[in-house]
Amino acid sequence: MSFVPAEVLPGSALAVQKTPARRATAELGPRARLWPALVAVYRAQLSRARVARIPLLFVATFQSVGIMILMRGVVDGGGEARAVVAGASVLVVAFVALNLLAQYFGQLRASGGLDHYATLPVPPAAVVLGAAGAYASFTVPGTVVTAVFGCLLYGLPLTHLWVLVLVIPLAGAALAGLGAAFGLLAPRPELATLLGQLGMSAALLLGVLPAERMPGVVRFARDLLPSTYGVEAFARTFGSDPDWAFVFGDLAVCAGVGVVSLAVATWAYRRAAVR
Repeated sequence: MSFVPAEVLPGSALAVQKTPARRATAELGPRARLWPALVAVYRAQLSRARVARIPLLFVATFQSVGIMILMRGVVDGGGEARAVVAGASVLVVAFVALNLLAQYFGQLRASGGLDHYATLPVPPAAVVLGAAGAYASFTVPGTVVTAVFGCLLYGLPLTHLWVLVLVIPLAGAALAGLGAAFGLLAPRPELATLLGQLGMSAALLLGVLPAERMPGVVRFARDLLPSTYGVEAFARTFGSDPDWAFVFGDLAVCAGVGVVSLAVATWAYRRAAVR
């Protein structure tokens, strides 16, 4: 029997030392890109919440329509009627984006649902944006129905209702970021629900009531509310000759606040997911 040196034996220690260093751990797959992950989260949230949120959307629409009918007894027309119709329409967005989204993320954090998303290879921004987009999608029918009913009730023109295509996503993004941040930063789900309802109440009182009848301090608080600029942009389109520079200026403010609020919500998601 011939002698074979140990260094050439496949299983010998010397042979292992002469081979290239082996990786101790397997390399993980790449993280999902933002846009495909966002679309996946959006579809999952949309299909999950479709049945449960439709009755709540009906409540939001009925609430806004009832407010307009109630205000019809004290508001005849003019700028006040424009403010009431625009504020009631955006209130549907506020109900879903502030109230329901705050409740959703508050319950998700309390039940440990954030741990599930934290194990997925998706960017945190995709989770926040996907959930916010899904909830905002439910506001489209109610907002349109409220706006059309309000225009017919107060005798306002229907010519520029197309601006809702911009008002709904931009105002919805600004309010959804706040709602998600409320739910993710609140230590308990009950507090998240309370913050969401307070935000919706602020949108109701400061958005639907005409600004001309408010004192100076309340007007200042109204200017701090993101949905105010969506209301102002929509209300300006009811005039015979709208000043589109001011309309798009208000929408630009909504867009800027939406970027900031969604960034805060993304940071809050990262903070809540690692705890």
